[in-house]
Amino acid sequence: MTSEVLWNAPLADGPVDALVRVPGSKSLTARWMLLAAAADEPSVLRGALVSRDTRLMRDALERLGAVLEVQDGALHVTPLPPAAEHPAEPVEIHTGLAGTVMRFVPMLAALHHGDVRFTGDEGALVRPMGAVIDALQQLGVEVTEHGMPGHLPITVHGTGRLQGGRIEIDASDSSQFVSNVLLVGARAAADLELVHVGETLPSLPHIDMTLETLRQAGVEADHRLDDEGRHCWRVSRGPIRPVSGAVEPDLSNAGPFLAAAMVTEGTIAIDDWPERTTQPGDAYRDLLARMGGEVWREDEAVCVRGTGVLRGIEADLSAVGELAPTIAALCALADSPSRLTGIAHLRGHETDRLKALATELSKVGARTVELEDGIEVHPGPLHGAVFETYADHRMATAGAIIGLRVPGLQVVDVGTTQKTLPDFVGMWLAMLHPEPAVNDA
Repeated sequence: MTSEVLWNAPLADGPVDALVRVPGSKSLTARWMLLAAAADEPSVLRGALVSRDTRLMRDALERLGAVLEVQDGALHVTPLPPAAEHPAEPVEIHTGLAGTVMRFVPMLAALHHGDVRFTGDEGALVRPMGAVIDALQQLGVEVTEHGMPGHLPITVHGTGRLQGGRIEIDASDSSQFVSNVLLVGARAAADLELVHVGETLPSLPHIDMTLETLRQAGVEADHRLDDEGRHCWRVSRGPIRPVSGAVEPDLSNAGPFLAAAMVTEGTIAIDDWPERTTQPGDAYRDLLARMGGEVWREDEAVCVRGTGVLRGIEADLSAVGELAPTIAALCALADSPSRLTGIAHLRGHETDRLKALATELSKVGARTVELEDGIEVHPGPLHGAVFETYADHRMATAGAIIGLRVPGLQVVDVGTTQKTLPDFVGMWLAMLHPEPAVNDA
């Protein structure tokens, strides 16, 4: 480890007071980009996130034949051309660590006539992919696995066709295993029915987000429970109309800034917070209120004020697991123990987030207990340390939150935040040291 990769997390010298504008939602941007590539006519997206993950998605779609161009600040997407009569030259797609690319795009690649090989960063090669492979094979697509079974790298042997019909998969490891099928389902040769046969289903709001984007694109899609209580989704075969609209701000990425208000007894307002949304980040409003914050809506913004009370919390985060690192960081600074459960699926994210959180929070002085499906955090006297991020953007922002109160905390590779927040450090410093207002009098 060298000093060049360490970022000295800044201490807060007083309460923060800032209006923060976070860029577009990564999850929504990925879904809209993929739907636009599968649509029947060109689309225009405003407010699409520009980050490492979305650049990887753009590259993947372009390699399959879509055309994406930025004009007047909007992203213009020309869809994939019809599948060629004869197989095209082989294509290789690098997914980085982007779960949306490694799990969403293989289904779209089945509509490409030719071989498409998927690989990724070292961390991507250990993330589960078995349900994606299983779904493709059930839909009549041949897949070759080149490494450890159920993982990248793989080659999708596209024929330009998905057969549709009923399939069953176990999506216990990730809701992305459901969304990837639903997003391309309208392009199948027949109506598609997907049944989840696993014991748990994490991050259901992300699947609701997928259904909402499908409906906005004119696709008939619904969700129900069958007679055995299993989750089932149905997508009708039909056209995907072009996308035209703005991407909501990323509410999950608003979390670290709202947490700063809690930690410093300050006030943070997040601008353009939608009144109605399927984003899991909307749950911050309830979670932070339960931990002692004041939360209210003011015009187009949601505001959080730290009251000087920061309580521990017992929470089932199964539906909103991506919020766990931010909440866990606050738990380490709270006045009582916390227990966060329902998040076993975090072991299959950019890193094993449960193990990473337990390790790093213990390193700075909290006592942690790693549970099968979560983590207990017992606050203690905290001290500075080198806070590893494991190439995980949410670990980096968790370290920044703790660093507001704990001197000497150094975050490894804070640049990993470029995955979803291209200028996190600049935004963080601007929050802590806002420019003085100009007096024109």
